[in-house]
Amino acid sequence: MNRKKSFLFAALYVAFILGGRHVMKQREKFELRKPLVLWSLTLAVFSIFGAIRTGSYMTYILMTKGLKQSVCDQSFYNGPVSKFWAYAFVLSKAPELGDTLFIVLRKQKLIFLHWYHHITVLLYSWYSYKDMVAGGGWFMTMNYLVHAVMYSYYALRAAGFKLSRKFAMFITLTQITQMIMGCVVNYLVYSWMQQGQECPSHMQNIVWSSLMYLSYFVLFVQFFIEAYLSKSKLSAATVDKKIK
Repeated sequence: MNRKKSFLFAALYVAFILGGRHVMKQREKFELRKPLVLWSLTLAVFSIFGAIRTGSYMTYILMTKGLKQSVCDQSFYNGPVSKFWAYAFVLSKAPELGDTLFIVLRKQKLIFLHWYHHITVLLYSWYSYKDMVAGGGWFMTMNYLVHAVMYSYYALRAAGFKLSRKFAMFITLTQITQMIMGCVVNYLVYSWMQQGQECPSHMQNIVWSSLMYLSYFVLFVQFFIEAYLSKSKLSAATVDKKIK
């Protein structure tokens, strides 16, 4: 997988955001309800299958070989089943940029958390994949699980189902938990590397990954406070846009 292409996709993504918002200022917003349902449902089904396949393999490694092996083992990248879902995971970060297409064309508010998250996940995933760094199995499995719930929620909302606000709150809490676990995994990789144990990674990757997860943690906690705890709580529509 060509890392340089991830920067190209990121640049085109930013260009689309700037150009698309400029063009849409002069136009009426598009409804796009049915395409949005289909889009979210497709990503939900993909994430559910990914969560099942990587989750079952992660559970097997944990039960048979323990925590350290689940973090440091590179078999997630080259196992008979997991290698497909690892490749699919990394590849999916490019089409997932399409989430923003709906926000721009529907003239919804585009916030920093949304586009920052999409760009950095794309760049980091494509950057790390070829090195088969330790911790990748955990990162992929957690992301698949969170996205399975998140895109299912989006699909139901887009289809017109009225869901409890607690569902959106639960999704944000799972995202915050994912960021905490990402930092924990990075710490474990660093700790085992310092002890001279076999846990293939390098300091540059650990630093960038940790900064990424820490920034996500801060942004999602800030969002959680604004959306659910502050006196002027955000509307359900705004919550959908932010957790996406």
